[in-house]
Amino acid sequence: MPLTPVRPGSPGSPGTVYFSLLGPLSAVIDGRPLPLGPRKQRLVLAILLSRPNTPVPVDVLTDVVWPEAPPRTARKNLQVYVSAARSLFGAGDDRGRVVHDCGGYRLRVEEGELDTLRFRTLARAGRAAGERGDLRTAARLLREALDLWGERPPLHDLRDSAGVAEEAERLEARCLTVYEDWAEAEIETGRAGVAVDGLRDLVERHPFRERLRAAWMNSLHQTGRQAEALAVYDDYRQLLARELGLEPSPAMAGLYRAMLGEGRAARASAPRSAAGGASLPADSRHFTGREDELARLLDVSGSPDGAVLVVSGPAGVGKSALAVRAAHLLAGSFPDGRVHVRARREDGAPRTRNDMLDELGRLCGVSGPGRPDPAQAGDAWQDWLSRHRALIVLDDVADEASVRGLLPRTGRSSVLLTARGQLAGLEAVHRTALAAPDEDEALELLGTLIGGDRLRTDRAAAVRIVRACGSLPLAVAVSGMRLAVLRHLPLAEYADRLDDPAAALDELVAGDVSVRSRLAAGWRDLGPRDRGALARVAGLAWDGGFTLERAMAALDRDERGTIRAVESLIDTGAVTSPSGEVTAHAALYEVPRLLCLYVREAAGPEETGSREPALSFGGGAPRLLSRG
Repeated sequence: MPLTPVRPGSPGSPGTVYFSLLGPLSAVIDGRPLPLGPRKQRLVLAILLSRPNTPVPVDVLTDVVWPEAPPRTARKNLQVYVSAARSLFGAGDDRGRVVHDCGGYRLRVEEGELDTLRFRTLARAGRAAGERGDLRTAARLLREALDLWGERPPLHDLRDSAGVAEEAERLEARCLTVYEDWAEAEIETGRAGVAVDGLRDLVERHPFRERLRAAWMNSLHQTGRQAEALAVYDDYRQLLARELGLEPSPAMAGLYRAMLGEGRAARASAPRSAAGGASLPADSRHFTGREDELARLLDVSGSPDGAVLVVSGPAGVGKSALAVRAAHLLAGSFPDGRVHVRARREDGAPRTRNDMLDELGRLCGVSGPGRPDPAQAGDAWQDWLSRHRALIVLDDVADEASVRGLLPRTGRSSVLLTARGQLAGLEAVHRTALAAPDEDEALELLGTLIGGDRLRTDRAAAVRIVRACGSLPLAVAVSGMRLAVLRHLPLAEYADRLDDPAAALDELVAGDVSVRSRLAAGWRDLGPRDRGALARVAGLAWDGGFTLERAMAALDRDERGTIRAVESLIDTGAVTSPSGEVTAHAALYEVPRLLCLYVREAAGPEETGSREPALSFGGGAPRLLSRG
């Protein structure tokens, strides 16, 4: 995340190796750059340095270096890379820098030897100064932390590795939070002018990040640019309404009113408490069906003892709409508030647990002045949950690790999670797996958008549209929105367009709502192994699904390896399986038609191994997938 910093000189005593991750991976000794060896060796070093002084399991290193299929000599090769690194760093006591520990390797490094450790120390010191009320010292220390960043993103030279990219994204998220801390400290000391331009640039890259917006509004207001500050809020309000169907938070709206009515800037860190009220997206006016699933959510979520629920299913199946509908209907059951938090950033990347914890704390009035460290914030959050009865909706969760610590350990609050994957690692949760609705429900949704009369004029064409969408609510809704604008377009002609595999995804766009972009987000979430396996099995699914035997041939794996690969795809939500118990050999596994089309587009026919056209839905042909 370039922040136009001034790069400091390398710290450390003579003869000490100084490592850097905040830019390209590099190491210097006495001002002399060290050659870090071939790419695989640099990947090992990048992961070890990303987790300094912590054992990194051999399996993790293997997955980073060989994401597709590690060779039989992988463990031996890792030993060679580690040995080469030891030699590179020098003899004597440096031979103990990389040690074998707990089934993995640990790289010993001091604060003055690694820029990310220095960044963390400066950030903590800056926050501590802010908590003491010494805002000038806080601003200085936080700026020093930001100045450690290079002009290019961290580890940008190794980001084609999914494991390294994940570590780099964590670093960028920390940097963004520190930038917000720094900007707020400068604003509160009357030095808003030094932050205003940088805030504008970051808001352009992170338009949904409310804390950045609030700081930018305050900096503009403090520098006498009130009209621009008010325009920032209006742009944000329109963006939320257009993209998410949301309104700005009460605190953001209060900041806007304060600027209008009082002519002065309010604190960007003003509490945004939803206690006793709600901070929820608008309920959809076109919600249809899902009576059984909704009844279960209301029954379990509203339990007097509280509960944790996971609603899982493929992208676009309607998980978020169902969760939001339930949250609106549960107003009387949660006197201490109902809160909705998105678990991903605007670009679809997962948010960190600490980032979500910070937002939850502000929304529920848990956060006090300053920024406590993550452990203190987690304890405060658990204490709040134990003493209140609230409903927390964590929407579009990427994985279990991102929400551990956010779920209540005791008390009567409930948490409702939505996720494409199963989140199988979470214990003691209630689960609802959403499949695409049946054809009648999908037709009802289409009718609410285009009008019942228009649907009845050519019901056969409407059925073809729904089937071409796999009854997926998002795709049906986009079709309805598109047809509502194109009133002249006959339903049969639009059905013909959707039947064409080469054109279907291009047709499923309404304004800035795109089915392809939602499918792309799910594709990006997959690890390299799952992505490769999905590409192969999607090539099988054109004719109605695939069996274990066909998958074995396509994946070129034995039975056990194929079962593991298919079950991994089931866990991600990319593949569906029979709802009842059935042996692996008797099961018919399926990939949603639209996902098949996207995978063929993203991976190419060579990778999918399919030369057959995707199944057409013209003339009442059978559906490729019956469960979306």
